[in-house]
Amino acid sequence: MATKKNTPVYLAALFLFLGGVGWLVWSGINENSVYFLNVSEALAAQPDTLKQARLFGTVAETGLEKHTQTPGVDFILQDKDDAAKTIAIVYTGVVPDTFKAGAEVIVEGGLTPTGHFAAKTLMTKCPSKYQKENRKS
Repeated sequence: MATKKNTPVYLAALFLFLGGVGWLVWSGINENSVYFLNVSEALAAQPDTLKQARLFGTVAETGLEKHTQTPGVDFILQDKDDAAKTIAIVYTGVVPDTFKAGAEVIVEGGLTPTGHFAAKTLMTKCPSKYQKENRKS
């Protein structure tokens, strides 16, 4: 009895499998790609670059206002190296306990048409009191 070769079926299945894996990898990378910038770099960037970005800097001493009706805070983010370069941040969500003026923070979100940065996440750098000290054993 003659056997029928199934090579075209296997090739089609392999093509579909590789195409599906390729699409999953591409969509995962595309969805999670976020620019990580300091304030100076963000101010120099094109506005379309900041539609989805992660910024880091220091919370300015002035302009810090906690929301009264909902959880969140509005503040000015300063460049860590050049305090004259700032960007306005609006964050709606639970504010970390360590958040205060002078704290180093990372915000993730995007630039709005009004020119402020709407943050979806707000993370503070751990204060130095939590860092390991040089101890004698």
